[in-house]
Amino acid sequence: LATIHPAENTDDPKRLGAITRALIALSREIDVVFPCHPRTRSVLARLGADINSARGLHYVEPLGYLDMIEMEQSAQLVVTDSGGVQKEAFFFAKPCVTLRDETEWVELIESGWNRLAPPMSSDSLLGSFRAALGTTGAPIQPYGKGDTADRIARILSGASD
Repeated sequence: LATIHPAENTDDPKRLGAITRALIALSREIDVVFPCHPRTRSVLARLGADINSARGLHYVEPLGYLDMIEMEQSAQLVVTDSGGVQKEAFFFAKPCVTLRDETEWVELIESGWNRLAPPMSSDSLLGSFRAALGTTGAPIQPYGKGDTADRIARILSGASD
């Protein structure tokens, strides 16, 4: 599953070209679903990119939240430049490659769930995609154990934790 939409990547023809070439190469090995943001689609069209030429690369219209969540749960790998999608990939225990120079979710990089891959070279990106496939990170709980509502209810009711 691939998502690309911030200006950092879409407004730079070198970065967008590297990403597109790497996704096309990956799609020769596994199917890649690419819900294409309208902004990204218009830039690709303006650059003359043939976005429908790769048989295993499936450009689709943007997905609603629930459909996107379902795609993330089913993916072998998540490739994104979205901060939210990085975190969702972690919640679903999916390896993630982040197409940026840095990320706000450093704990996911440090634990091995996420990899940074600045999109400067399609060969480098493809190597990052391949290296991430089938991997998992360390078992961490950086955002709590999922029991916050119960803990709050106990505190409010005066029960001890």
